[in-house]
Order: sequence, then C-alpha cells, then structure tokens
Amino acid sequence: MARPSSFSSCMVIFTLAFLVIFTSHSSAQLSTNFYSKSCPKVFGAVKSVVQSAVSKERRMGASLVRLFFHDCFVKGCDGSILLEDTSSFTGEQTAGPNNNSVRGFNVVAKIKSRVEKVCPGIVSCADIVAIAARDSTVILGGPFWNVKLGRRDSKTASLSAANSGVIPPPTSTLSNLINRFNSKGLSVKDMVALSGSHTIGQARCTSFRARIYNETNIDSSFANTRQKNCPFPGPKGDNKLAPLDVQTPTSFDNKYYKNLIRQKGLLHSDQVLFNGGSTDSLVRTYSSNPKTFRSDFVTAMIKMGDIDPLTGSQGEIRKICSKRN
Repeated sequence: MARPSSFSSCMVIFTLAFLVIFTSHSSAQLSTNFYSKSCPKVFGAVKSVVQSAVSKERRMGASLVRLFFHDCFVKGCDGSILLEDTSSFTGEQTAGPNNNSVRGFNVVAKIKSRVEKVCPGIVSCADIVAIAARDSTVILGGPFWNVKLGRRDSKTASLSAANSGVIPPPTSTLSNLINRFNSKGLSVKDMVALSGSHTIGQARCTSFRARIYNETNIDSSFANTRQKNCPFPGPKGDNKLAPLDVQTPTSFDNKYYKNLIRQKGLLHSDQVLFNGGSTDSLVRTYSSNPKTFRSDFVTAMIKMGDIDPLTGSQGEIRKICSKRN
C-alpha cells in the first residue's frame, strides 16, 4: 500500500515542479522594473521620441499601437516584425496584413538610437515597441499602465506565420475574432476592449469598400460619406484613408463603441461586435462607461504583451532593430 501512495506523491511533486517550470518561463520573467538599475532613463528616452512623432502626425500614435499588436500576434512579442528583408532572409513586413499597412518602423529606429546613447546594448527592440504603444495611448488621451519588460529580440521572423491568418483581417466574423484572440490566451472581453484601439487611427479604402457598398447594417449617411472617397470598384482609391472613429479620430476615448451602436463601424470586423451577437452587451457597457473601458483595455494590453516573449538567454538584444546582430 505504501508504494502506490509514494508513487502518487512523487507524481504530484513532479507535476507541480513541471508547472512551476512551465509557468515561470517567458511572461513570468517580465517585470515592470526590469530596467530600473540597468537603464532607468529608458522611459524618458522612448517618450521624447514618441511625443515628437505624434505631435508631427497624430495618426502615428495609432500606428505604434497597431505595430505592437501585429508583432505580438505572430509568434509572440519578440520584435520580429521589425526585421527587414535581406538577400538571404524574408521577414514579416511584406505579409498581407502588414504590407503597405503597418507603419512606425522609422520611429522605432529613432527610439532605438536614442536609447542606445543612454544605455547601449541593454534594451530590446521588442520592449521599445511595447513602451511606445503605451506612450502613444497616453499622449492621445488614453490610460497609463506600467509596462512589463524583459523581452528579448528574435533572431528570425516568419512570413508564413504572418500570412497564416493569426492577425484577424477586416473581413472577420465575430466567431473568427473570438477564436483568434482566444488562441493567444485573450478572452472575449479582451478582444472587445482591444478593438477599442480603433478609437484612433485610419484605414485604407480597400479594407472597408465591401462594407460601405454591400452591407445593410450600416448607417446610410455614413456609408454615403465614405463612398465619396472610396470608389467602387477598385483598385482606384484603394489607398484613400478614412478615420476608424468618425467622431474623434485622434483622441483615445470610448466614441468607437458609440459609433458601433449607431451602425457607424468602418470595418466589417468592427460592426460585428455590435450586430445582435454575444458581444453587444460589452459594447453597450463600454459606450456608457469609459472608466470600465479604460480599465479593461489596460488589462488586455498587459495580457497581450505577455504573449510568448523571449526571455533570459533566448534571442538577442539587437543593435539595430531592423537587422539581426
């Protein structure tokens, strides 16, 4: 009788040890004070460059938030999206969801240059993207949060992964959105809150043309206004821009959700959040309670930043964000 009991005890200890090892890996090693001794001036260095870039072009704030999202959703928050193609290497920048769409690489390069002068070889490009997303949000009127840091930069990137559908396209159904966010450890609430980042930024005509001409769950005057600058059929006008939030496109607030209730979501993947489905109640909550939205957005951004980071001795600290060392 003693042997099964002993065996069970050993199995419990082994299981617990495995869980400790498994859960302590990666995101558990991230910390809000990671650079408190090695590079305490990192936040000031990042903020000064982001502030300058956003003051020149408000849209850049939204672009830097989106850059963080597109980095994290493809094999984790590892700065892989920053790597440029070479003769022997193909990165993620030409992938469908990123090509002629994702922006802010030049701002990240400027930040890296500034940070390297303050503390060379210490701060990863992946962490710079995370901090820049937070600073952009705050500068445009959004909430502040303490960014968890300690990510390292990947030595590779994956064009195939970026093209695999992990980044939800603007044509996504509600179930598509829920499933793709869930696959990254993000809940339905996280997904709806993160979608609220569309309170800032703009989209290209090619991403909303089908909605404004073909869909019926859209305010007619809103559709007519958008059609004036987005002709059908394409490709003429493909790159014409329209604000994701028709009310306050350069201010981080909860107007995005109010727009959805009025059927003024620009993208199909926006309006599906309020279309008689399971997320209608969250949209209503966020439209009437900005504090709840801001709180849930912060929680979701922190969770997104925990997606599969490289830590410890994994990866590297790039000297130039667009190139491997």
